[in-house]
Amino acid sequence: MMSKREFDLVLLGATGFTGQLVAEYLATRYGVDGELRWAIAGRNRDKLEDVRDACLPPDQRDRLAILLADSGDPASLAALAGRTRVICTTVGPYAKYGTGLVAACVEAGTDYCDLTGEVQWMARIIPSYQGTAEASGARIVHTCGFDSIPSDMGTWFLQQTMLERDGVPACRVRARVGKTRGAASGGTIASMLNLLEEARHDPSIRRLVADPYCLYPPGIAPGRDEPDQTGPRYDPDFEQWTSPFIMGVINTRVVRRSNALLGFPWGEDFRYDEAVLEPSRLRASRNALAAGLGMASLALGPTRKLAQRFLPAPGEGPSRRQRERGFFEIFFHGVHPTDRDLDMRLKVTGDMDPGYGSTSKMLGEAAACLALDKRQTGGGFWTPSSAMGKYLLDRLIAHAGLTFEFVDPD
Repeated sequence: MMSKREFDLVLLGATGFTGQLVAEYLATRYGVDGELRWAIAGRNRDKLEDVRDACLPPDQRDRLAILLADSGDPASLAALAGRTRVICTTVGPYAKYGTGLVAACVEAGTDYCDLTGEVQWMARIIPSYQGTAEASGARIVHTCGFDSIPSDMGTWFLQQTMLERDGVPACRVRARVGKTRGAASGGTIASMLNLLEEARHDPSIRRLVADPYCLYPPGIAPGRDEPDQTGPRYDPDFEQWTSPFIMGVINTRVVRRSNALLGFPWGEDFRYDEAVLEPSRLRASRNALAAGLGMASLALGPTRKLAQRFLPAPGEGPSRRQRERGFFEIFFHGVHPTDRDLDMRLKVTGDMDPGYGSTSKMLGEAAACLALDKRQTGGGFWTPSSAMGKYLLDRLIAHAGLTFEFVDPD
């Protein structure tokens, strides 16, 4: 039985750069003798001991368990899943290393969360394991980092507030990225490169990723959203020019899936899009062009190898000072369906760099939420908002350095 398992939470991939940050966060936030019974896991005991020693004072180190498991060893993953109520994993790219762990969790009825933004992988494994997860009770929650918790929880909170205030949801939400400081993580870049490599060999993947509703549950007709923004565009609600947001291809599909999983409380014709706010048309055009050229260079073998020399590799990341100096802000403009004077605008901020500092705290709290808070759903593949809702929102505000503040839309 789940209640009799040895651990509440196991962090797999604790020796990677982001994994170490999550381990440090869990040690600082929960200690080793508190409400959360947790352990770290990976392939190399010596490296895991180094992580444990860096996280805890000498008199506490022996109380944090170290478990061994390898993504290439199904038996070890099955044994790991059987010992804990939740597995939190930072081992990516998930299309390469994640499927076996998901399979082990759904078989064991073990809840799971990760950092993936790999749309093509999620679109493959959700239909493959949905039935087993429903039967076992395992809650599988992807995208629990910068992609896509701010977008998913920001939209959810705005809609909850408009429903409570006006009795109707926003018919459309426009998410706009404002000021940020921080770079994409090496793991995110590795996942992106893996996606491009898969698409090079299988053109159907390009079509899948381009589909705004590729993560919709089966049997549901798509809504009215169009393909993602690719060039500069003027936004009359913000009265600013915008450029494409590279994470929009992930976040928009997650938000649309949330609406469907929740039973369409925001309407079947709900529309959602993301972009980056720019100070001028020239800047918007320049950044849109740069984004397009950057993706094109990564898609081609020769230029990809050249570009990789200048990109962070998995396991690399910014210093503590750089992480602590980082931040992000995202605005969510909710369009009232009948009275534009009742539009709402929510500002979501993070107090560290988005790719590492904030992401590690968001993932840690999502894992703790699955382990400690009241279940909102049965088994299956969920999004952060549809699985955890207000419980996760409260944790993000109280502990993960996120703020959710309504501001004047004018």
